[in-house]
Amino acid sequence: MQQEIRNIAIIAHVDHGKTTLTDALMQQCGVGVAGQTMDSNPMEKERGITITAKNTSVPYKGVKINILDTPGHADFGSEVERVLRSIDCVLLVVDAQEGPMPQTRFVLKKSLELGLKPIVVMNKIDKPASDANRVHDEVFELFMELGANDEQLDFTTVYAIGREGVAMKNLDDERKDLTPLLDIILEKVPKATGDMTKPVVAQAFNLAYDNFLGRMAVARVYDGTMKVGEEFIVKKSDGSSSKSKITKIFTFNGISRIDVTEVIAGDIAMIAGFPDIYIGDTFVKNADQSPMEAIHIDEPTIALNFLVNDSPFAGKEGKFVTGRQIRDRLEKELEINVGLRVDFDTDKYLVYGRGELHIGVLLESMRREGYELQVSQPQVIFHEKDGVKEEPYEELVIDVPVESSGVVMEKLGRRKAMITDMSEKNGINRIKAEIPTRGLLGYRGEFVIDTKGLGILSARYLRFAAYAGEITRRLVGSMTSMATGKALAFSLWNLQDRGVIYILPNTEVYEGMVIGNTSKGEEMMVNPTKGKQLSNMRSSGADEAIVLVPAWEISIERGLEIMNADEYLEVTPKSVRLRKQLLTDSDRAKAGRKG
Repeated sequence: MQQEIRNIAIIAHVDHGKTTLTDALMQQCGVGVAGQTMDSNPMEKERGITITAKNTSVPYKGVKINILDTPGHADFGSEVERVLRSIDCVLLVVDAQEGPMPQTRFVLKKSLELGLKPIVVMNKIDKPASDANRVHDEVFELFMELGANDEQLDFTTVYAIGREGVAMKNLDDERKDLTPLLDIILEKVPKATGDMTKPVVAQAFNLAYDNFLGRMAVARVYDGTMKVGEEFIVKKSDGSSSKSKITKIFTFNGISRIDVTEVIAGDIAMIAGFPDIYIGDTFVKNADQSPMEAIHIDEPTIALNFLVNDSPFAGKEGKFVTGRQIRDRLEKELEINVGLRVDFDTDKYLVYGRGELHIGVLLESMRREGYELQVSQPQVIFHEKDGVKEEPYEELVIDVPVESSGVVMEKLGRRKAMITDMSEKNGINRIKAEIPTRGLLGYRGEFVIDTKGLGILSARYLRFAAYAGEITRRLVGSMTSMATGKALAFSLWNLQDRGVIYILPNTEVYEGMVIGNTSKGEEMMVNPTKGKQLSNMRSSGADEAIVLVPAWEISIERGLEIMNADEYLEVTPKSVRLRKQLLTDSDRAKAGRKG
């Protein structure tokens, strides 16, 4: 007898508790253990966000439930879109305090357009400021606004505390375990359908990579049965096709891959043996079968150059430092990172991504693997339509204390944001706006400072629209070292009144390295290696004690935000440095005269 299958995806805004809920479901169904998590990537654990979509499967009452955990951050939205095509229902997780946020809107809109009927999971109801009834009304309004039909509007709501592993059908029910949610899934999610007697039709919606098996497709089988050793035709959206044999099939049990000999209609599996497979490609048995509708993936919005590191400290910390090695790594990334595009040139590689976080995660992965490189300032991608210059815009939702609203509004205005809505509740202002992606570049760090860490900023790609005009991104200048050596506390102490310092005492610096910024906006050459002048009458400890303000150390994402057009971000396994593209003051002066 064929096992019943349910295919669901868990969707939500970032940090609303998708992965925690998935981990709890695995534990309850006996395929997960305490401490085990779907976010297995070290960066996912550190950041507390999901970066790539992942598969799991849990057994419940004899039914196999395939669960796809999706990223909540807008930079990884392309991961969500393709997953939704392969499942039959979504669990829309909403924070019972924050309510619907920009990515909630994005993922829900995609789900409704595909005709899916979501189950709403009101999570984190134990938060002191949670208001499940208010948020339920806001979710309903969002459904209405997005054009949900009558059937979709009649959604089921489950209340949950993901980290405690409990769910309730009603707020006042006993808080025991996740059985109410699992029962709702069996009741409301349609059975996975498919005719095993028909010729095979399957579609790849995700990619995986194995050092031994190469590129693998994560695919849903819609009809037929796929077996190891069988030959299939892969049809692409451009009309081309290729033939190959299946070498391996894996299904899922918890987060473990299970090696199987066949996969039946309705199930989701990982398939090896097709080195050129790509998102949206269709597996068919016969040449006369038509491919399934292609899966659309949003275009990148920013671009920057990846270059070989040529700083004075080049090659000291990295294991992979050549252009060839960087190229090979980017080609490998393209195997699975579908939101990425790369133009390979002679001496630099132009990389297109979905946002600073998207690029930042790639750079962080590379530095941890031993790569050393430098990158240019991210630039927004422009389009031209009917002779009109267009740029990407993002929908912005900001929750900020009332007392910080003034400075935030001022900054948004300066960055060409158009306020669409504003409301106040319990001392918190919610500001909704549309802003050019250019205006958002470099703003997140400022926002944290302006709101003293109490603000919440969320954004998602909206559309390409008319060019908004010039935007002043940065009102500070660079403090650039004119010397090579070890930075001294005495020198940094004298410089800290002029702006913000990026380095610590005893940091090795070189001529042309950016060690801080200047508050008045001018470019400044400094010598951070200069020590105190001593004489017969003075000793090194004779003056007042040196008290240094904590350095604003440069991380990859912070560097991408604050760097100027004439600077590079140097990324090595041990260090992240800002530097001028032209290291000496004389070279920069010559370039300025030529320009």
